Amino acid sequence: MTQAQVVIVGAGHAGFTAAASLRRNGYAGAIALITAESCLPYQRPPLSKGYLDGLREDRLSFRPEHFYERKGIELLRAYRVEEIDRTAKAVVPASGESLRYDHLILATGSTPQAARLPGNDLDGVFRLHRRADADALRERLVTAREVVIVGGGFIGLEFAAHARGRGKNVTIVEAADRLMARAVTPVMSEFFLREHVSAGSRVLLDTPVARLVGGDGSRVQGVELHDGSLVKADLVVVGVGVRANTGLAERAGLAVNDGVLVDRCLRTSDPDIFAIGDCASYPYRNRRARHECVENAVGQAHAVAGTLTSGESQPYRRTPVFWSDQADLKLQIVGDFSGSDRTEVISDPAGRSFSVNCYRDGALIAVESVNRPSDHVAARKLVDRSGCSSPAQAEGS
Repeated sequence: MTQAQVVIVGAGHAGFTAAASLRRNGYAGAIALITAESCLPYQRPPLSKGYLDGLREDRLSFRPEHFYERKGIELLRAYRVEEIDRTAKAVVPASGESLRYDHLILATGSTPQAARLPGNDLDGVFRLHRRADADALRERLVTAREVVIVGGGFIGLEFAAHARGRGKNVTIVEAADRLMARAVTPVMSEFFLREHVSAGSRVLLDTPVARLVGGDGSRVQGVELHDGSLVKADLVVVGVGVRANTGLAERAGLAVNDGVLVDRCLRTSDPDIFAIGDCASYPYRNRRARHECVENAVGQAHAVAGTLTSGESQPYRRTPVFWSDQADLKLQIVGDFSGSDRTEVISDPAGRSFSVNCYRDGALIAVESVNRPSDHVAARKLVDRSGCSSPAQAEGS
């Protein structure tokens, strides 16, 4: 058994930032950063945006290989952790030597939910989560003509905009009654619905999918809807949400409920184990939340690195920030609109540049902005000042 003082499982934004921040803060102990993939750690958000437009592979990587050598970070690639031995304080791979830790950081991220549809494994059916997914999808899109996106969330709509821009016939099928229902207000859903329809995409709401239909061999040829009708397709992208990767934590006996449960300092039910990023369920404004965004992953990584290097627990208090690029529309969100009891639209959506302020009990809790970066920058400060009854009051406080 070898030993690293800090072991980080997962090398996405959260895991990579934790390792880099520890060194930046002067941490002198051994650090091991573990990824199940064989490539260098990379950014995922561009996979559904710039990478499809030709962004080079090396621009995805957080840092080149020599960075890890120079910083003394042991990067373990193609290393899949199967168990955590909390008694021995070690992570156990499927094969090979266990790795002992003094502090363990779980940054295991999330995984796209399986559509659980018959035909989900047909050739031509894709998800968009890892670089290998994007590589295969980018290649297949060249010859595709009829594209169906199952799920009207961020990933699906970003891909829909890209495919439509490439001249493909695009159909978006969403089981809910509006687009991006979990992430944005009805005002914003309606705006993006109009934009995608105006761009030439067909959008079907309140429309569950029954199955994916193959033709000769195993290649997808269509999507059968719940009413029995068939939408022709030679390429299908399934984007119906993600689930937190909690299996490792559950097997180790850590507290889990839609994410690994952590306290305000991101400690799990084992004080020597932290959880950060998409996999962590943390206290947020008098409730528990699991925010799937880069800002959250990076901020939580900084907080844990600060705790481990200073020796003083550092509570995590940042407001989550989300964004989505769909054609020439940049959607930026500060905060979480869920639970809001009043909204206020700033400017006219018809001008394709507007914001939506969301309030609860008179306090500003979230701001959604489309093509208004100045609103977004101001909102980061305003929403952090919870308790302000209006943007004007927050500006003056």
